[in-house]
Order: sequence, then C-alpha cells, then structure tokens
Amino acid sequence: MKITILDGHALNPGDLSWKPLEEFGKLKVYDRTPSELVIERIADSDAILLNKINITESVLAACPSLRYIGVQATGYNVIDMEACRRHGVTVTNVPSYSTAGVAQLTFAFITEFACHTKMHSDSVMAGDWCKAPNFCYWKAPLTELEGKTLGIFGYGHIGSRVAAIGKAFGMKVIACTRTPKAEIEHPVDFETLLKESDILSLHAPLTEKTKGIINKETIALMKPTAYLINTARGGFVNEADMRKALDSGRIAGYAADTVSEEPMAKDNPLLGAKNCLITPHIAWAATETRQRLLNIVIENLRCFIEGKPQNVVS
Repeated sequence: MKITILDGHALNPGDLSWKPLEEFGKLKVYDRTPSELVIERIADSDAILLNKINITESVLAACPSLRYIGVQATGYNVIDMEACRRHGVTVTNVPSYSTAGVAQLTFAFITEFACHTKMHSDSVMAGDWCKAPNFCYWKAPLTELEGKTLGIFGYGHIGSRVAAIGKAFGMKVIACTRTPKAEIEHPVDFETLLKESDILSLHAPLTEKTKGIINKETIALMKPTAYLINTARGGFVNEADMRKALDSGRIAGYAADTVSEEPMAKDNPLLGAKNCLITPHIAWAATETRQRLLNIVIENLRCFIEGKPQNVVS
C-alpha cells in the first residue's frame, strides 16, 4: 500500500512520529501541498491523509488507485463526499479528540475578559506598580464569573464540557441545541440564548443554517455587556458586523480561535478591533491533543486495512 500525507506539518511539525504508519506500507510525507501538485503527489496512492487539502471530483478521477482518505481533523468539508461515494473511496475523520483543548481555550478567553490578566501584567512590567500610590490598582473593570449566565450554542462533546466548567465556576448555564438533551438543565431557544447570556460560547456545527448566524440583527439582541466566544468555526460570524459592534460598544468583547478565511486575510475587518482577542486556530494544537489525534488517525487506517473501518463519514 502506498500512503501519502499531503499537509503533515499542521499535525506534526516534528515533535510527533509518523513511524507507526510505516507498518501499513510505503509512506511519503509532505509538509504542505499546493493545489496544483495534489494530483501529481497522490496519482498512484492507495491511501491519503490530509487536513485542509481540497479533494474534488477532478482529483478523484485522476487517481484511480485511491481507496481511502483519512481526514486528520473532525471537519471534512474539504472533501467532495458525493464524488468519493461515486468513486468508491472511504473517508474517515477523527471525532471528539479535541474536547479538552477547545474547552480549555474557551475558558482562557472567558477568564481573560473577566480578569484582564495580560493588560495588568503588561502594566506591571512597564513599571506602573512601582509608581502606584496604593498597594493595588486595576486598569479595567474586573468581574466574577460566579452568578453570570453562560450561554452555549451547540451541546455536543465540547459544549457539554464547557458547560461543566462553567458550573464549576458557579455560572448558570443555558443552552440551545438542535437535539433536545435531558442533561441540559436550562434549554432555551436561540433568541433567548442571545438575550440572556452574559457570555455566549459557540460550539455547534457550521451548516447553511448556522452560517453567519451572528450578525447585526442577532448581535442587537445581546446585552451590550455580553461577550461572545467562538472556538468553533469562523463562518458563524459576520466579521464586518462584529467589527462595527465592537467599535460602537454594542458588544463588550469578542474572542475567536478561528476566522472566516485561514490564514487570516490582511483585510479581515477584525484586525485591530478593540476588545477583541484572536488566536491562530490553536485550540487543537496542544501536544497531548495532537498525539491523541494522530493515534486515532493511525487506528482509523488500521481498521480500514483490516476490513473493519471506523469513523467513516462517506
């Protein structure tokens, strides 16, 4: 079997090992692959592994040996699934590997908005505390999370983990989800979620229905003191509307680990926005998280070879 990894650097920039995959056949790893080289690199491959490489009908038609695509992520929107079915190509993904990491970053954002840790550390390091007339000072209003309402949009593995952490902080958790779940203590509709949340965290799948769901109209329903956290998909948010809301003070703050186009475009309206925190899609990037992902990628391929495929999405 010939196995080709098209964009391995994201998952493994060198601190993990691809070696376990070598037991399945001849392995070729590319750190990155531009679209014009995809067909050339996988033309005679039996199996390919990828993260953000688009696989289209034309790619599949040019690669008759291809029988397996292992997506090294949960989302698989880069794959033409109907074309894969027509060509008899099995596609797998890796669900639920990043729950701990995403929930952790979600609360890193939340606690930063509550405590303004970086702002105060920068102030101290600049010498401000040395010149202060009192034993303490604060440069922005601070707030406790206890008693605040945490709204969660989407209540899968990540949403439920975020809810559990919120409860540990003493927050009231309300949630809006397409599938009713008994464990949700305070289920609400989307409008109520917007109106009542002090902090709203997005954890639903990105679909045609949820694309752009945070926009001028829905932001207008939120409290002006509310914060929005997006560690899910950039496509949830109309970024131009969010920039206007931040500039006008219509919303207290926005934090995101993902934007509409990645890498971030130079003309993204959120660049330079006040009360805005953006990280470069790092929620999944902890060493432990990526090792868990790689382990499942390896197991997915093993199960396919043994005729017992798991995590199949095609």
